[in-house]
Amino acid sequence: MSKRSYVEEALSDWMKGNGPDTDVVISSRIRIARNLSGHPFPMLATSQQAQDVMKQLTAVAETGRLDSCGPFETLELSQLSELERRVLVEKHLISPSLANESRCGAVMLSENESVSIMVNEEDHLRIQCLYPGFQIKEAWTLASRIDDIFEEVTDYAFDERRGYLTSCPTNVGTGIRSSVMMHLPGLVLTQQINRILSAIQQVGLAVRGIYGEGSEAIGNLFQISNQITLGQSEGEIIENLHSVARQIIEHERAARQRLLDESRVRLEDRVLRSYGTLSHAMIMDSKEAAQRLSDVRLGIDLGLIGDVSPQAMNEMMVLTQPGFLQQVFREKMTPEQRDIRRAELIRKQLYSETDHGGV
Repeated sequence: MSKRSYVEEALSDWMKGNGPDTDVVISSRIRIARNLSGHPFPMLATSQQAQDVMKQLTAVAETGRLDSCGPFETLELSQLSELERRVLVEKHLISPSLANESRCGAVMLSENESVSIMVNEEDHLRIQCLYPGFQIKEAWTLASRIDDIFEEVTDYAFDERRGYLTSCPTNVGTGIRSSVMMHLPGLVLTQQINRILSAIQQVGLAVRGIYGEGSEAIGNLFQISNQITLGQSEGEIIENLHSVARQIIEHERAARQRLLDESRVRLEDRVLRSYGTLSHAMIMDSKEAAQRLSDVRLGIDLGLIGDVSPQAMNEMMVLTQPGFLQQVFREKMTPEQRDIRRAELIRKQLYSETDHGGV
């Protein structure tokens, strides 16, 4: 797979597939943070030291050790434009932090983009595995396997009492972050979301936006992840998230049913108004697009809208991001120009998706 494919195709292959509970859970992710013993953490490393780490880690893919997990391609951040790096962030293939590290950063991407291995981000190595739907245990199995491959040929920074050592103290211990991206419009519309989120935080989980820490939850998308990495085993961390996410799924489905039972006409009106706006608007900012796409996605999942697939909504959520818009239209845009192009792109996508037939 070429660099062009990674930065020009909105949907990763894994996003096109179906997974369990995809009506509520968009994706499941495991991220493992590791550092090499005897090397300064990236924030303290010189350019030469960072280059040495990058060569050592990317060699693992180049020598074919990762082939059992699928073909990989290594992209050095210094060889990518600012726009291309932004596109990779919008596809969740690299972090905003790595996108800003164009000096000695790299990413090893699997062909279907379900695995992203970042080098010289906050830590020397960050292994990320993404699965569609609610498959957090499956994502952990793959991530652990890749972690074992690297550990066979590198010497990780590890302390018998503290566990794996990381740049940020909150990652010390297991070094893993497990998360699920959830679409929770039912809980938002029934005004239960604050109570649910408060309960989540009380059991040691964090709630963030679609791009992780510091990002805003837009389009009713919430990322639920573990906060604790020290004092619990990997299995306990995964099981805790799995159990809580399962309860949230049931609460969200109950909230959606309540909306159908108690205010179906209002719900249909909201969904169809958003569909109509998306189909005909001439200008639209990213927040409005995210909210109206969320409404339509809810309508699809509840059977209120036909002829539009959930995958099409996933694609439009990526395509309408600022970087991807400029990549699609191959022009640098002002915010207002992006709003005009965003509306144009959504109109075309919906027109194509419904085969001119409407809802």
